[in-house]
Amino acid sequence: MHYSNFILLGLLTAGACSSVFAQNELANATSSTTDVQSTPTTTTQKVSTIQAIKELKHLTKDDLKVNANAAQPDEVKDPLQGLNRKIFTFNDALDRNLLKPVAIQYTAKVPEPVRSPYRQFRKNLGEPWNAVNQIIQGKPSRAAKTLGRFTINTLTTLGFADPARRLGLDTEEESFGVTLGYYGVPSGPYVMLPFFGPSTFRDGFGLAADSFGRPQKYLLDDQEGIYWSTNVLQAIDTRSQILDLEETLKGDKYSMIRDFYLQRKAFQIAEKRGDSNDISFVNGEDDFDDDSSLDSDTE
Repeated sequence: MHYSNFILLGLLTAGACSSVFAQNELANATSSTTDVQSTPTTTTQKVSTIQAIKELKHLTKDDLKVNANAAQPDEVKDPLQGLNRKIFTFNDALDRNLLKPVAIQYTAKVPEPVRSPYRQFRKNLGEPWNAVNQIIQGKPSRAAKTLGRFTINTLTTLGFADPARRLGLDTEEESFGVTLGYYGVPSGPYVMLPFFGPSTFRDGFGLAADSFGRPQKYLLDDQEGIYWSTNVLQAIDTRSQILDLEETLKGDKYSMIRDFYLQRKAFQIAEKRGDSNDISFVNGEDDFDDDSSLDSDTE
């Protein structure tokens, strides 16, 4: 079976599961209606869910060859929009009812002098994988600098601070999805992943590769509880960094997040190729770290 079929099967399963939760969220919003009115509403929701899942059957090989970008029509960049929106509803409900409240408390109770070193520690652990991607991209000198950053920061501060930056060794975040894009692998359609958020077919595959490339998976190989606890903490810390940013999202939140993600990903790939001047994009790194971007990097 071709790898794309596995992706389609995964999307089908995830979409079916998450749409159930999305329906529950919609049902809660209409709980004040009468029983007579709620029956046809539920029927309509079930039909729309089935129709959304059936969109997967209409996905063709040509759709997989699309290099999605924000300027394209919705039917080109987002042919699975019906299913994606249902998964987005599930993710948004999970965020509003769980992740955001916890992130607010995390920000209020944990001081920045504690949060910042923790964030830097996680970023430092990702440097070896950054170097691997840079080697694959044919940039051995950049990979050597990245490994130099990792060595200096680890030996001097165990990775909790960034003295290497003062030596001119700036960080350069990498991911396998960006590396594939660097070599011209098309992104395929935009997809909204349950829990993980915005992605594309290419970046979804890259996300799986990234999860195996991070040292945490092997350092905590026999400590499943600690491993998943650190991932949950990372998700909370990441969410806390964009609490202010979400205030700028007005109108169709789904479309804004989708287009922001696609634009940012195109800029990252163009930057690696050295032609980022051809793409207009307001980089948000001054507002929040790269780890807190809308493309989740849960390990």
